[in-house]
Amino acid sequence: MTDHHQDPDQLRHERRDERRHVRVAMPFHVRLGDGHVVKGHDLSLGGFSAETPMHFERDREIPVALMLAASGIEFALPAMARPRREMGEGRRQCIAFEFTRMEPRQRDILRRVIRAQMSGRHVSLDGLVDPQDSQTPRKRQGNVATPATKPKRRVPMFRYLALLVAAGVLTAAVAATVYRNVFLIEPSFAAVTAPRTDILAPGAGQLKDLDLKAGDRVERDQPLIDVNNAELQNDLLLSQASFDYNERLIENLQQSLDSAGNSKVSVATSSNPSGGELGYEILSPAIARTRVEQFETARDYESSRIDAYKARVAANTIYSPCDCEVAWALSAAGGTYVNEGDRVMTLVSTHDNDVMVEALVHMDDIGDIENHQQAYIALPNASEPIPARVRSVALDVERQPRAGFPDWVRQQQNVASVLLVPEAPLPASAVGTPVDVRFTEAPMLDTAAEWSYQAGRAMFQGVQSLWGRAADGMTQGLKSAMN
Repeated sequence: MTDHHQDPDQLRHERRDERRHVRVAMPFHVRLGDGHVVKGHDLSLGGFSAETPMHFERDREIPVALMLAASGIEFALPAMARPRREMGEGRRQCIAFEFTRMEPRQRDILRRVIRAQMSGRHVSLDGLVDPQDSQTPRKRQGNVATPATKPKRRVPMFRYLALLVAAGVLTAAVAATVYRNVFLIEPSFAAVTAPRTDILAPGAGQLKDLDLKAGDRVERDQPLIDVNNAELQNDLLLSQASFDYNERLIENLQQSLDSAGNSKVSVATSSNPSGGELGYEILSPAIARTRVEQFETARDYESSRIDAYKARVAANTIYSPCDCEVAWALSAAGGTYVNEGDRVMTLVSTHDNDVMVEALVHMDDIGDIENHQQAYIALPNASEPIPARVRSVALDVERQPRAGFPDWVRQQQNVASVLLVPEAPLPASAVGTPVDVRFTEAPMLDTAAEWSYQAGRAMFQGVQSLWGRAADGMTQGLKSAMN
């Protein structure tokens, strides 16, 4: 059936005997104007049919959206359509719709979907967003004279040079990689380390909060921790009270002797009253002076105890032994209780001469490493290696405690610790960072191999980064095209 009053630019629907578009049966859904989603039956460039028990007013134009799938992603093609006829009965009823308006871009996507379905191919996003339809014949260009002979294209010399340079760099990088992995000595583990100082609790008690946490800088002789020992404080107070008591007894008794002359005087029976009760007795001046000497002895004893208690209280405050950085600190919130010898803080010295690299080398290779031997350090994501020298080789990996090594690494057997001094200072923030280390025996050859390897790695990282950005751009473009 042909509608002679419609716009010639709009779509046209025909009967089967005069149909210009082939209908294909494929899985799709249709969202009708009222929001209902129904199952589609067949589809063509001129229209579609859908299974729905609803009834529509014939020739009334409604908005529809074809919901198709490509590469696992569902997308919708909006259009305007009107129902033409009903087929079937009940819930299996189908209504044929005719497209009345559709954007050219949406129509082109629909054409590609139908052609892919007819050819037995899967619909892909690349095929939908490609500006050139591979099955659309190209129009011939008219009035264009074809030359009898096609001139040869001259390839610029710089392209050949670029290819030769790229091939040379790739070959050098592969050769350097093989050389450094086969001939150079590689440790089992290496990391940036620094001297470590563990601060232990000097006694039992509650830890006072001095507001120090990991990452803080501390200066030499700065208070680090303060342990409050309640029992020790109580002993100090008792000794101070006993000292004051004996001091008053001596003063009072001396005054009584001076004023009494040869008369008897009243003297306290003890320098340490029991039960809070104090007894007195009448004694002659000679015996009273002897009692004064006893009180002076008790006073001096309490004085020595006070000095000892004060020394122990002062020892409960620990001061920083260096200008360091706090690597770890026990939280003192809520009055944390610690025992004598508990680790409460770890300091790391991060001066330029202190930050080094420690490597664990297997005993089979340790004989080939000597002091001042050349080595190369490669930090993560660094484009250039850092030259270094071997400072010391220690068979006991715990001889010099250093921060930056995991505890499980130090438990390895048959390894020795090699300390490396980098020629360029390492940042303090790199402490604890695993690094790649290679020890060299032929400095010139090993240097060339290391630089070639690092250059190849830098090129690979650059290409990988460019490819990642390009892939992100393509993904964003596809999403924009689908929307």
